[in-house]
Amino acid sequence: MAEITASMVKELREATGLGMMECKKALVESNGDFKMAEEQMRIKSGAKASKASSRVAAEGVVSTFISVDGKTGAVAEVNCETDFVAKNDDFVAFAKNVAETVAKNNPADIAALSDLALVNGSASVEETRKALVMKLGENVSIRRFERYATTTGKLSSYVHGSKIGVLLEYAGGDEALGRDIAMHIAASKPKSVDASGVNPDEIATERRIAIEKAREGGKPEAMLEKIADGTIQKFLKEVTLLGQIFVKAEDGKQTIEQLLKSKGAAVTAFQMFVVGEGIEKKVEDYAAEVAATIAAAKG
Repeated sequence: MAEITASMVKELREATGLGMMECKKALVESNGDFKMAEEQMRIKSGAKASKASSRVAAEGVVSTFISVDGKTGAVAEVNCETDFVAKNDDFVAFAKNVAETVAKNNPADIAALSDLALVNGSASVEETRKALVMKLGENVSIRRFERYATTTGKLSSYVHGSKIGVLLEYAGGDEALGRDIAMHIAASKPKSVDASGVNPDEIATERRIAIEKAREGGKPEAMLEKIADGTIQKFLKEVTLLGQIFVKAEDGKQTIEQLLKSKGAAVTAFQMFVVGEGIEKKVEDYAAEVAATIAAAKG
């Protein structure tokens, strides 16, 4: 039996990202063969990751990264099953490294990202993810990402409580303005920069609702379209970035469009991710589960 030293265990842990005891066990089983131990651990972590992948991962974090020159950046959402794991240092570090990997490598999609070497890591994104699943005992998944690269503008970002992340591309103004706009987006959640980015189906729905409400209210048929136009204008002000009232407006009236104009600035694009948005979470009824178990036991 080969001697398993602390340095061997440490080296395997650094290579796989898994726990010390798991690494020691793998080395013992492989009789000190490092490569065999590493391979077996990755096989096991892959199997565990596959089994965990069926469980809903609706918690997690949003991370952002912007290059030193402010020209390239990314925002990424990485999910797990519980908020407890979402606060784990290894999980948070993985999410940050994923965002940086996206910014620096420009992958086409999640599959392409998975094959890349993880920035600040020693393995691929997918290998690191699987190792994290084995270590934390929860499903871990990279849900989505967005990357911006600009030659004439600049980028800014804002993350609120790790749950809401914004990546902003803008021109003109200073860094403080960029951060203020990104913070506003996180707080007010606009659908797009201006009306051209709003889904036409949503506008059509709002128009139909406005017409029917006015009709039921006894308004003359000849006025319905005009009333609907006013409703749509109000709707667009509420859901577009330029139409919204700036959250830090001293007079409570200044819109983002007016703020940008006063600074000689413009917003080109933005991306906002909210953790778990759109994911259907399973609601556990533990009381009913216990009751059903007792009933089954009684026959």
